[in-house]
Amino acid sequence: MQYQRSGHILGSAFVILREGDTKITFSGDLGRPQDPILHNPTAIQDTDYLVLESTYGDRLHSYADPQIQIARIINQTYERGGSIVVPAFAVGRAQTLLYHIYMLKKDRKIPNMQVYLDSPMAVSATNILANNMSEHHLSAHLCQEVCSVATYVNTVEDSKEIDALPQSKIIISASGMASGGRVLHHLKNLISDPKNTILFTGYQDPSTRGDRILKGEKQIKIHGELFAVNAQIEKITNLSAHADYQETLQWLHKFTSQPRKVFIIHGEATASQALKDKIEAELKWSCVIPKYLDSEIL
Repeated sequence: MQYQRSGHILGSAFVILREGDTKITFSGDLGRPQDPILHNPTAIQDTDYLVLESTYGDRLHSYADPQIQIARIINQTYERGGSIVVPAFAVGRAQTLLYHIYMLKKDRKIPNMQVYLDSPMAVSATNILANNMSEHHLSAHLCQEVCSVATYVNTVEDSKEIDALPQSKIIISASGMASGGRVLHHLKNLISDPKNTILFTGYQDPSTRGDRILKGEKQIKIHGELFAVNAQIEKITNLSAHADYQETLQWLHKFTSQPRKVFIIHGEATASQALKDKIEAELKWSCVIPKYLDSEIL
């Protein structure tokens, strides 16, 4: 068994299995090139069989500068005297947000607002980033600055005290889809005030609390109680850690020989089918979308 960096989150890897002369490569989650923190996905030269994710097989990411979007949202909220709550995935997304916020503060494009990282898992993941310099391309100095831009919140008591602070602030907290975790307490206290902003930065599963907020529900239930959604609701769509279909094709073009077969998995049916069609049209590779309990003799 061999592992190669996949560039999705810190420590993510392609898994390469060998049985005799046969090689099988599992992409897992395929990351994006030119990530601000992580190394690019490793170029794979060859494999007999490729098991490939298709999360964004039918979509392209926006290439707008996320820092411009983040700066606009922060500045507008600050001018209203409000605070920003960011439901964020604890591993990967939280650290990317810290990077962008640090860069904006350094360039004086946003006010010097207090930033809180309120998620034990996100704090642990950020510490892992700081302690594993070889796993990303930040310099030691920049990594230290990025990891120091936020106040880490560890106890439940400290978490509850944040919302009572009168000054404008940025709260990054899990879970990313507002389906649980400490972010729910911040939403309960801040979502009904029109001065505040709730900023979503990742995919929202249908019918999750985050999805319903983005679809415009005027009231949201948290811990059995209804809260009016009066805060400004924002979404940034270009921070995904999954390669889109064009980035996936760019990665596939680096293969020096054609796999015998590509198994397309890990995507909605339309996304998997779209990626299959694109690979077959552009690369002329044999692709299948396996069904539950399908088997293959290699």
